[in-house]
Amino acid sequence: MNISTIIGLVFGLVSLVLGMFLKGAPLINLVNNPAAYVIIFVGTAGTIFIAFPMSEVKKIPKLFGIIFKNQVLIDRVSLIGTFMDWASTTRREGLLALESKVEEIDDQFLRGGMRMIIDGNDQEFVSDVLMEDIHATEERHRGGALIFAQAGMYAPTLGVLGAVVGLIAALADLSDMEKLSHAIAAAFIATLLGIFSGYVLWHPMSNKLKRMSKQEMEIKLMMVEGLLSIQSGVSTIAINQKLSVFLTPSERKQLEEKEGSSGEKG
Repeated sequence: MNISTIIGLVFGLVSLVLGMFLKGAPLINLVNNPAAYVIIFVGTAGTIFIAFPMSEVKKIPKLFGIIFKNQVLIDRVSLIGTFMDWASTTRREGLLALESKVEEIDDQFLRGGMRMIIDGNDQEFVSDVLMEDIHATEERHRGGALIFAQAGMYAPTLGVLGAVVGLIAALADLSDMEKLSHAIAAAFIATLLGIFSGYVLWHPMSNKLKRMSKQEMEIKLMMVEGLLSIQSGVSTIAINQKLSVFLTPSERKQLEEKEGSSGEKG
């Protein structure tokens, strides 16, 4: 479970409920107003169905799963160590010596790239194929994030629509001013839900998908550089220096400590 998503949802809901309570707004209006929920959430769903083909809409449950689950990525420090080991083996025994290691690779992208360099494809071909794979994956991820971004754009506007509908109903009967005041207050619940869902739910979820995609693509680019370096026959030190640019300062420190402990054992 992605703890930051859960914390964000809790903070968002608490801020809404506590804010209304502190302002003296009747909390019952949040519950006792099904029309507002229909207009905002069903209306937002309708805009998504209109804006996107069914093939993309079907992916929404999977996208929610991605948002609420921890992203599992290869550790970048360990990945550099693996490439250094492969580079050392290649310089001693040649590329074909890595053939026995291919099936041990869990990552499909890395396994496919390794097979291409072992099969003797030239660097330009390997680079083109892997980069096209990355671009295609980025486009798929961008499409998923766009669904939530569009929902975040439509929901606040639907909130205004809901308020207008509520005001029409409220102003239909002006005989009871007390009842009218409650009806007007309830009418703006739709606006509240539209803004809340748009800027506390949908836009942040879109941003999270973009960030997760960016982190995945950085590792894939790291893999491309590592594979091409091995194919070129560069030294383990050169691979270390080349791939270290993808690390954060804390990860670089971790790599240095790992190399230091390996040196001491040796």
